[in-house]
Amino acid sequence: MTPARSSSCAPACAEIRTDIDVDELALLLKALGHPARIRILRHLSDHGTCYFGSLSDVVGLAPSTTSQHVTVLKEAGLLLGSAEDQRTCYCVNAERLALVKQLVERL
Repeated sequence: MTPARSSSCAPACAEIRTDIDVDELALLLKALGHPARIRILRHLSDHGTCYFGSLSDVVGLAPSTTSQHVTVLKEAGLLLGSAEDQRTCYCVNAERLALVKQLVERL
């Protein structure tokens, strides 16, 4: 059974909103589109400024697979990384994460 459509909704639905950057939102949501990447971001959010541990242990995947997920997050700007003393420091880019929230709220 198809739900009845309210006639009061029709004018609002006909209006095309352009107040968000849909390409940017799609890029960010695509980066968040895998459970392993969400686990990585949540883990790093819990650790604050810098995490030097093995992210493979966090997500339970092979290092090469984890590296691919980290690359997607870095390319979307959601994850920052810097090499220090032959170790890589990872942290969440809070500004980009806030942008995701803002863009989704505008939908």
